[in-house]
Amino acid sequence: MRGLIVLAVLTAGIGAASAQTPPPQAQPSPQRPANANLRAVPDGPGTRSAELQGLDKVTARTQRFYAPVGKSTRFGTLEITVGDCLVNVPEAPPESVAYLTIIDHKPGQAEEKLFAGWMFASTPSLSALDHGVYDLRVLSCVMAQGSSLPSSR
Repeated sequence: MRGLIVLAVLTAGIGAASAQTPPPQAQPSPQRPANANLRAVPDGPGTRSAELQGLDKVTARTQRFYAPVGKSTRFGTLEITVGDCLVNVPEAPPESVAYLTIIDHKPGQAEEKLFAGWMFASTPSLSALDHGVYDLRVLSCVMAQGSSLPSSR
């Protein structure tokens, strides 16, 4: 039964995940994935944020950090903007999805948009960043408090 639920969630999200370009506006206004169970993180103290994990393949270091919704965050040469971050209702299987726009700012080169779309915490390979130096994945959507400094692991 759980397999069928996961399949239904993935099937609903594939259409949204395959549309990798945001609407033509200055700030992305992502359409929510077609899943009635997804909602914004409940209000509480802190800032609505996506908890992300980045891997620098050159140094083999991972970093966990919070990226506030609607603001840009840097990871190496990447500029990550979180357009929205959603979680499943408590009755449904746990899931976090974030709409990310990722731009690479390599020194001496023009900026390059690498990714714009929904990333799913439960299935990172469904909609992944394809980059030679960095890997990035969504861990959860939270109300982040305090410092958002990356922590090395």
